[in-house]
Parts: sequence; C-alpha cells; structure tokens
Amino acid sequence: MQKIAQGLKRRNKTIGFVPTMGALHEGHLSLIRQANKENDIIVVSIFVNPIQFGPREDFSCYPRPLKEDRALCLKQKVDLLFYPTANQMYKMGFKTYVEVKDLSNVLCGVKRKGHFRGVATVVCKLFNIVQPDSAYFGQKDAQQAIIIQRMVKDLNIPIRIRLMPTVRQRNGLALSSRNLYLDKQERQDALCLSEALKRAKNLIKSGERNCQIIIKKLRELIESKKTARLEYVSIVDLENLKPMKKIKDKCLIALAVCIGKTRLIDNMVVKPD
Repeated sequence: MQKIAQGLKRRNKTIGFVPTMGALHEGHLSLIRQANKENDIIVVSIFVNPIQFGPREDFSCYPRPLKEDRALCLKQKVDLLFYPTANQMYKMGFKTYVEVKDLSNVLCGVKRKGHFRGVATVVCKLFNIVQPDSAYFGQKDAQQAIIIQRMVKDLNIPIRIRLMPTVRQRNGLALSSRNLYLDKQERQDALCLSEALKRAKNLIKSGERNCQIIIKKLRELIESKKTARLEYVSIVDLENLKPMKKIKDKCLIALAVCIGKTRLIDNMVVKPD
C-alpha cells in the first residue's frame, strides 16, 4: 500500500482516504462519495483496530462482512481497498503509541480508557501508510475527529481533515455499525438520542443558555425510555471539549447512551443565534 501511494504521488495524483472498521453503511458511503468528488484516487481501509477496544468491549463480535463491504466499495468506484491484519499493523514488540492529551480523557474517554490512544495511533499509522492528501471523517464521531484534527496539527502531518455531516435514518437515528445489535424495542428507544439533541436545539433557540437546565431536561427524556441507560450528556467547547456553564457561542452537545447492551453516541453542533 505504501509503495503504491508513493507511486501515485510521483504521478501527481491526489489521494482521498476513508478509514473505516468495515460493516459499511450509508454514512461511510457518503464519505466515499465526497472523497470521489475531490480527489483522483480513493482509498478505503477496513481494519477493526484491537488497541481501541477495552477488555469488556465488542472486539471479537464486531461485524466483519468483508464480501459485502468490498461489493459496496466497487459500486462506489473505490480504487484501492486496504485490508491489513492485526499482525501486520502491530508487529511483535510494538511499543509506540500516539496520545492526544486532555482531549482523550473526557466524554467517551472517561469510561473507555485508552480508546482514543488506540484511535490516534492507528490513524497516524494509516496516514503514514496511505499518504493521503485528504482524509474523511463523520461528524457522528465528533470527539474522534477533534482529536485527529489536533494530532494532525500538532505533528505537522500534511493532510487535510474533512469532517462531513452525520447521516441519519428518516426517523433521526444516526447510522452506526452497532445499530445491527438492536432489537425492535431497542431500535425504537434509540431514537431518544436524536430526540434529546432536537430538544436541546429547540431550548437554545427559544433562549435557554444555562447548560445545567438543558442537560437536566435531556437526562429526563433519555431516562424515560425502558431500555436506555445514560452514560453522559455534556455541552462542551468545540475546540477543547471543556464543559460549558453558559452557552455564549457555538458548542458541541454530545451524549452516550446504552440501549440494552449496545452503546450508542450522537452529537450536534449548535450556535445560539
């Protein structure tokens, strides 16, 4: 992959890169289509990254429908599908990790210790291998995208990070590979994530600026659902992810909810005016 990328660079071809863990859905495909619009060559990686999963998380049962994913990539005119093994990415004796301080130990990082260190490390490695001009990420994983943007800036990695809107079902549920785990009742209850974000937006639009009042109302909505267990709901600064007491400017409303045994995240960027 690295040799191919170097050859493309010598021919002055621009490379657009979409890193994924597979189980591709419309959210991933929207990133691929955007990359196709802006680059000569499109590379998609599929790698279920072991070092970003905790000991009690779903690494072993994470969906890996490679045949279907490959067919979707062909349909979207992806030029190169990079599908490394864990042994290729982390050879015996691997000891080097990338960690973005402060941004990694808040929100999802509170309970998922080491998760974003695993994310930053694998994305840095993938950038070095694929050598893209632009890399495409979804807004749904807002904390991940903010961490990657900071990593690229701090380490002087010459890649443009393109953050694209969250793709949702008609009912508002954000697309996620983990939606496959939900049964009928859980799928209905999972709508509380997008409903909570809409409620927050409407509260801010109507003039509410006190973050604690907004969070209290969102908590009540989520906890009213039978299968839902709230992990966190936060209103934070978009750049440093620090909690806000009062909304004065653009902010990120982020939440994580366990629906049954399935952990889902969602978020929305809101501007007061």
